Amino acid sequence: MSCWNKFPAMCSSSRTFLLLFPLVLHSFVALVFAQGSNNTSPWQTLSGDPPFVVARGGFSGLFPDSSGFAYSFAVMVSVPDVILWCDVQLTKDGVGICFPDLSFNNATDAKGVLGENRSSVYLVNGVPTKGLFTVDFNAEELANVSLTQGIFSRTNRFDGNRFVILTPEDVVNQFKPPGFWLNVQHDAFFTQRNLSMRNFVLSVSRRISVNYISSPEVGFLRSIASRFNPRTTKLILRVLQPTDIEITTNQTYQSLLRNLTFIKTFASGILVPKTYILPIKDGYIQSETSLVSDAHKANLEIFASEFYSDLPLSYNYSYDPVTEYLSYIDNGKFSVDGVLTDFPISPSSAIDCFAHLDKNAKSQAKPLVISKFGASGDFPGCTDLAYSKAISDGVDVLDCPVQMSKDGIPFCMSSINLIESTTISQTSFTTLSKKIPEISPNDGIFAFDLTWEEIHGLTPSILSPSSKFTLFRNPKSRNSGEFLTLPDFLDLAKNSSTLSGVLIHIENAAYLAKAQGLSVIDAVIDSLSKTGYDNQTAQKVLIQSPSSSVLIKFKQEKKKYELVYKVDESISDVLNSTVVDIKSFANSVTVSKTSVLPVNEQFLIGPTDVVTKLQSLNLSVYVETFSNEFVSQAWDFFSDATVEINSFVMGSGIDGVITDFPKTSARYKKNRCLTMKVAPSYMSPVQPGSLMQLITADYQPPKERPSPILDDNDVAEPPLPPVSKKAPGPAVDDGSTAKPPTSKPNGQPKLGAGTGFLLLNLAILCLSLLPF
Repeated sequence: MSCWNKFPAMCSSSRTFLLLFPLVLHSFVALVFAQGSNNTSPWQTLSGDPPFVVARGGFSGLFPDSSGFAYSFAVMVSVPDVILWCDVQLTKDGVGICFPDLSFNNATDAKGVLGENRSSVYLVNGVPTKGLFTVDFNAEELANVSLTQGIFSRTNRFDGNRFVILTPEDVVNQFKPPGFWLNVQHDAFFTQRNLSMRNFVLSVSRRISVNYISSPEVGFLRSIASRFNPRTTKLILRVLQPTDIEITTNQTYQSLLRNLTFIKTFASGILVPKTYILPIKDGYIQSETSLVSDAHKANLEIFASEFYSDLPLSYNYSYDPVTEYLSYIDNGKFSVDGVLTDFPISPSSAIDCFAHLDKNAKSQAKPLVISKFGASGDFPGCTDLAYSKAISDGVDVLDCPVQMSKDGIPFCMSSINLIESTTISQTSFTTLSKKIPEISPNDGIFAFDLTWEEIHGLTPSILSPSSKFTLFRNPKSRNSGEFLTLPDFLDLAKNSSTLSGVLIHIENAAYLAKAQGLSVIDAVIDSLSKTGYDNQTAQKVLIQSPSSSVLIKFKQEKKKYELVYKVDESISDVLNSTVVDIKSFANSVTVSKTSVLPVNEQFLIGPTDVVTKLQSLNLSVYVETFSNEFVSQAWDFFSDATVEINSFVMGSGIDGVITDFPKTSARYKKNRCLTMKVAPSYMSPVQPGSLMQLITADYQPPKERPSPILDDNDVAEPPLPPVSKKAPGPAVDDGSTAKPPTSKPNGQPKLGAGTGFLLLNLAILCLSLLPF
């Protein structure tokens, strides 16, 4: 039954949505559907065509499942032949609606509108379940029920739009999807309540085009098989968990899959959880099964489900959803015929921009890919393994944060505090723990208190910045690798034919010189000279520091180094006079992501002018840190690191990305969509603030104070102190004396810095079930 007859209130809202939504989002993505060249390499699907993208409830990874925004947005940002998925349920009067569950308890405001006292208890899959069930309400009663976000780890900020419940006819007629998929999950449940899903499906298919119909119930599919031509409407058996019982045959789904010829008698394909194809054990991918090839031999299409970019992925994928999709569609052995996803933008770019890329494909984008402690997303930072992985991943510039040992050996480690990147807190060296306010407000065991031999014997520990969200990095290798001296690092880099340069990062130079009698600057210059970097042009040398005095010291050496000034806090702007000042001692500037695209509760609020101002004086701008974990990204980037990188590169025009997952950025530079005259929507930069416009006033996040403006006083510093001949005892805080004021992280006081910078907080919703 049409929305216009049964849901007049819904239709009014839908009509308004259709008029306003494209206008609001026209600047958010280019409404261009360009599929590019998919004939460069044969697809291993059953048809030989690219696999389909099936959007479960639309773009349900961001908007409420089955809402108008979700369906419309999925069509806008996906491949041209995207298929919209509708979980169809029946109301008391037999009207079909698109909703992900039998009960309205979750993902709607039904409890407040219909009244919780109208709940019923029914057996669902043999389990007594209490709820406000669709079968207890006529369609007219649902006119005032609104869809809401049902996954509590995803943002609920769009719930104020009062999304109406849609019928299958609404979805097809309003959003004109290239393909439409009906999923019938509980035919037996409706049959027990004298409602015929079979009659509904046969009836609705005469009114709208339905390309796929799926169900986990063999009996339902067999009952309609003779009524559909598989050339226009394909029936798909939805396979549940291996030990679940299929109610018609009384067999487990695992057993059913052993008889694919039987399935072929009533279906054109199967839809299986992705782990049926690539099993996972302890978070790691196991050898692939033969299911895809077996299905194709039986002339069955096979679709993979349960793709969620905002859930922990297998560690093999390094939290990169594009890598996961490629493992199912471009692995050299097989390809599924489609994927069922909550985030259709990611498989769209995987299929159209990244699949079948030549290993030697040329870069299509300019930004330098600079490592953050090597490939520290996969191995303990600054170890030989992290550096080797970064090189093999295609990094352009390999980084080394230089620390100094007690005996004056420069080496690479992510922090001067050994607790952060080693297991030293589990050793007898814990007696060396102390607090040095000039370096950190927290206790630490510092590099300059141990000899290099002692440090080299420590066990590395992988960094997991998102561990509070239970997102851990590569546990199998969390303590693997060895640390390198600076000369060893330079030799490793020099022997690589693919690197364009090395970045040497220096902090705490003033403290080390004054308090420890250690000159990190002399150590760096000496190491570069002895390893031949002063007499070669194949690799450039970048010297980065948050201390202008350090960079001025290097400039006085008159070496051909690129000097990079690191702004160590988030800023909202930079004075023109400050840009001129920076230009006097630096060639480039490193800033944080939020200094370019600030956020409020993980929503982009609009760009700053920081990049433009710095580049106006030919200062290159590098931005950090690009991580793959979805909690490190704004909602606007759809839990996809590639979307984030593309938006900073193509939208903000940055010159380099600093990343702990260099493979993702290096692959991005080679994607074929960058060569298109008009980028497809899934490779267009997001427009900052566009999502915020879709949040109603009552759901807007509270405004936050902007980050400070970088001014001349923040950059100016006194000259570095001379290196003491005999280091005095370190300033240890034992609580008996007043604490001196804490300085900037580089240990070098700024002139007139005032109260310093404010940190821009990224408020991230807690993970409970599945974000962004």
